[in-house]
Amino acid sequence: MLQGSEETMSAEEHRQRAPDAGLSRQRVVDEAIRLADREGVAGLSMRRLAGTLGAGAMSLYHYVASKEDLLDAMIDVVFEQIELPPEGTDWQSALRQRAISARQVLARHPWANGLMESRTSPGPANLRHHEAVTACLRRAGFSPLAATHANWLLDSYVYGFALQTAGLPFDTAAELADMTEDIYLPQLPHDEFPYLNESAAALVAAGFDPAEEFIFGLDLVLAALEPLRTAT
Repeated sequence: MLQGSEETMSAEEHRQRAPDAGLSRQRVVDEAIRLADREGVAGLSMRRLAGTLGAGAMSLYHYVASKEDLLDAMIDVVFEQIELPPEGTDWQSALRQRAISARQVLARHPWANGLMESRTSPGPANLRHHEAVTACLRRAGFSPLAATHANWLLDSYVYGFALQTAGLPFDTAAELADMTEDIYLPQLPHDEFPYLNESAAALVAAGFDPAEEFIFGLDLVLAALEPLRTAT
């Protein structure tokens, strides 16, 4: 019996310490995020992740139970990076700030966009985030149902805008102006597309910055939600 116990203890110690004693759950999750940032979530596999960590593929299951568990943890890190709506300010300013932060985080982690609301085992940061947003709306006077409508609309706008801008072939006003003059306008005969020519010329003349479009739409959404709050 004693010998068997010693063998069991030795096996348990081996499981914990070898073959990759330098690993931890946090390190596995952080490296998975870096890999997804570079190559998208489609490029993330347990085998590929193990290779970047210099570990055996099976050893990762000491730290994450499954690929879904890993994705849950990765999304929780993304939610942790999004600024919560600050207390002590009006609801529109608070949720405006939170939305801007969410867009910035999704720009750093574009792979996360389609996964943010898909987790059936959300982590603590995920739950704290949704609780804080709901609390902000409820304290502002939205009913539970109206708060759900508002939250859904805001998230749809943020996620949709992030998805759209992730695929744009330009990032700045200068890049847009160059592409408009060198690529887009030559493809738009003026007599066939007069309004597109007019719009393109106006955007270039105004120094239109695509980054400002997010704020423009966000403020419209927030303003449109105000009657929903006062009607409840």
